Amino acid sequence: MTAEAGFIDVIMGVGILLAAAIMMGELFSRIHLPVVLGQLIAGMIIGPFALGAFLLHPNTGESILQIGPEIKTLGEIGAIVILFMAGLEMTPKEFLRGGKASFTVGALGVVVPFIAGFIIFQNFGFDALQAMMIATALTATSIAISIQVLKEFNKIKSPEARLIIAAAVVDDILAIAVLSVVASFGGADALDTVDLIDVTFTILKVLGFFAAILIVAIFVIPKVMTARLWKSTGSIEGIATASFFGAAAIAGSLGLSPIVGAFAVGMALSATAVMQKVEKYASRIGLIFAPLFFAIIGAQVNFTTVNLDILMLSAVVIAIAIATKLFGCGLPSILFLKDKAAGMRVGIGMISRGEVGLIVAGVGLSSGVLTGDVYTTIVIMVAVTTIITPIWLRMDYRKATRMFY
Repeated sequence: MTAEAGFIDVIMGVGILLAAAIMMGELFSRIHLPVVLGQLIAGMIIGPFALGAFLLHPNTGESILQIGPEIKTLGEIGAIVILFMAGLEMTPKEFLRGGKASFTVGALGVVVPFIAGFIIFQNFGFDALQAMMIATALTATSIAISIQVLKEFNKIKSPEARLIIAAAVVDDILAIAVLSVVASFGGADALDTVDLIDVTFTILKVLGFFAAILIVAIFVIPKVMTARLWKSTGSIEGIATASFFGAAAIAGSLGLSPIVGAFAVGMALSATAVMQKVEKYASRIGLIFAPLFFAIIGAQVNFTTVNLDILMLSAVVIAIAIATKLFGCGLPSILFLKDKAAGMRVGIGMISRGEVGLIVAGVGLSSGVLTGDVYTTIVIMVAVTTIITPIWLRMDYRKATRMFY
């Protein structure tokens, strides 16, 4: 295959994946289901292990849609863009203002799933590195869907809503730190045993690097990102892009996941005068990279390998995913809020794994830590928790409303 033919195959694949993701996302939006879930399923349906297997190239006879290194690279860029956008949602002051309740709930929302997942899946016969990667996927949380439900019931300013939002930020930062640590083990030939104390110290070092990147970003970026300095059209947006890609590269060179740097720059920019302009720009590029990322994740799910063993493993992973967030976040929330119903709603609201869980799955597969079977299992877990969280939260609020009246 010539270089030109390979390039054409890549842009054809990007076009097919993006079109499928947008159309399925539109469908899911109309039937009031998470758009992200629709984009993920679009990739599963159109991918090379499903309908894509029947879209054959006239010259080679192979599937037109191949998830090669070029498309995977675009997916990884998509993950960086998504985490930059996530960082823009929270200023450093707002993050620190969360107090001990959000730090405790967010930290337990990572620690409980990670330790439970690691111990259980090692007992299932997985090697230490795979068990750690599965456990890392269990630490993630995505509250975008929960926020929509809270808005629907006019509860966005309730104590449980404030705690969910603040704890989710802590959860995400710690989950990203854990991911960086686990991904750094990918170069090791084998890990028969892992010392959890060593892992804990490594995570603390990662958090130290994250804090350093964030502090530098907070002091440097506001001075660089000023409308007075950049007057040409697109200059501010261009410098913002260079900043988060540069920080991602620095994080990667330090042995962290590149998304750590992008997230830190997003948080730093959220407190600047040009934040609205940058956020508007980021949302525009996110319209392309986010659907493409989720579609690429879905397209790598190999349905030909799905069997009873994978479905049984998926059921176990889903059960652990629900229980560890429900109790790991819900029980401490009851103590802080002094309200059992509100506290358990925090646990329910934190169950959805969403985009961060998919990023973990993608990193695990691309680094060679996860096999295709385990990757498929994690994607199934993300899809199921993303579906049940809004349904469960709606049912709980409706039940409370009926009891009130």
